[in-house]
Amino acid sequence: MICSRRRWPAERSFTGRLLAATGLADELPDIPGLWQRWGRDVLHCPYCHGWEVRDQAIGVLATGPMSVHQALLFRQLSDDVTFFARGTAPAGEQAEQLDARGIRVVDGEVAAVEITEDRLAGVRLADGTVVEREVVAVSPRMVARAGFLAGLGLYPTAHPMGEYIAVDAAGRTEVPGVWAAGNVTDLAAQVGAAAAAGSAAATQINADLAAEDARLAVGARERTRL
Repeated sequence: MICSRRRWPAERSFTGRLLAATGLADELPDIPGLWQRWGRDVLHCPYCHGWEVRDQAIGVLATGPMSVHQALLFRQLSDDVTFFARGTAPAGEQAEQLDARGIRVVDGEVAAVEITEDRLAGVRLADGTVVEREVVAVSPRMVARAGFLAGLGLYPTAHPMGEYIAVDAAGRTEVPGVWAAGNVTDLAAQVGAAAAAGSAAATQINADLAAEDARLAVGARERTRL
């Protein structure tokens, strides 16, 4: 979060602009073991982590509408991918895609992630069956860290994968004087894109301040002519 405050002549003590770049929080399913291994051998993005887990036994936990797509992406990295449907087995075209790509579908509720000697060993189902896996992929619910903006009347927008703060192409929110950039506005942005969005929003804020400088100067000149 970046706040810009400027001092002005007596007719206006200061003005401010706010850039929220507070990112997001990951919310994982309430399955024992996931948080302990998160960012190690429990991961979510094939583009961020895929190369490191290529050719390993990968399990994909269903969490929402994009989970089958996630499994298909990880199938590009390994011939051994298992999809844990967690009670909602894919049907129709999705089921056909998984079958055609040789992705095993395991139904039934997932009880825990098994850990042995500080390594992920498998996925344990509610009936006690353990499916051996070396890596588990899961899509978290991604939630904008934006609760503090509620006091300004700015609330997140719902998304199939979580929630975010809506902005226009310049990074402006619907609240005047408030901009946002990075993952707080774009759930899929990687580091480079998030940083670029912050820089772009900052230039827009500066341009807005420059325009205000000009408006104030013109107003002051007009008052001196009266």
